[in-house]
Amino acid sequence: MSAEQMDELLSLIGPEVTRQSTNYRAAIEPKQRLAVALRYMASGDSLVSLAYSYRLGHSTVINSVHMVCAAIEKTMMERFLPRPTQDTWEEVADGFWKKWNFPNCLGAIDGEACDHPSPTIDSLGRGMETKTLDVPPSTSLPGAAHLGDVPHVMVGDAAFPLRPYLMRPYPGQNLNHQKRIFNYRLSRARMVVENAFGILSSRWRILHPQHVDTLVMATCILHNFLLVPRETVGLLAEAEQQRRNLPPVRNMGGNRASREACNVREIFSTYFNSPLGSVSWQDRMV
Repeated sequence: MSAEQMDELLSLIGPEVTRQSTNYRAAIEPKQRLAVALRYMASGDSLVSLAYSYRLGHSTVINSVHMVCAAIEKTMMERFLPRPTQDTWEEVADGFWKKWNFPNCLGAIDGEACDHPSPTIDSLGRGMETKTLDVPPSTSLPGAAHLGDVPHVMVGDAAFPLRPYLMRPYPGQNLNHQKRIFNYRLSRARMVVENAFGILSSRWRILHPQHVDTLVMATCILHNFLLVPRETVGLLAEAEQQRRNLPPVRNMGGNRASREACNVREIFSTYFNSPLGSVSWQDRMV
């Protein structure tokens, strides 16, 4: 983080982390509160170690971290991590098609960065099923109207359940060629979330163990904040190394898929193995 970015960040959250001094105690300066919180998130150092380094009390360090994270979420979320609109989703889907050759895809999900005892997709699932996420309506895959309309989906790995809105690989080792092609195309589309987690955890090492939601939200917002004035070129190599150091998410269980979800996956599989949806190199990759 550059000095200019630090100053901008302080200007955004400063009023939220400013406290008045009393006759008995001088208030911590906002800049020091921010420095402590950023050091905690970026280094993964213990709170005890930070308290010693900054010559602050343990409770002061804890309060500073919580205060800064809450301020980041309150003041910066709308700008740097806004709720997607239908237009935003359509831009994402267009990007996945052009860059990763996976149509009708709204994103990739993973659970590597947070060591949660039982990762779930309950909020995402409820939003997709109740149509409260403002996702685009079902539409045909490019050039394949004969296959019918297909819902927009997320892509995940084998740890996640198959749902009409969430595609996962075909399980097993002895798969036919068509299923192996589908698994390759899905895995290729999932690279984006693995790279994102790698970059995120390389910047914010505190994500390696389990932490509270506000802390995770704050690091995601700061991740987007730091991407605004710069490109990610040069970060991907470090991101890959960091991703390898993250523990994989455990299987969620309950993977009995509905007929509708299986049908959606079959349509994608058929499409990827047809002249309309295939890519020239896929047969060499399976």
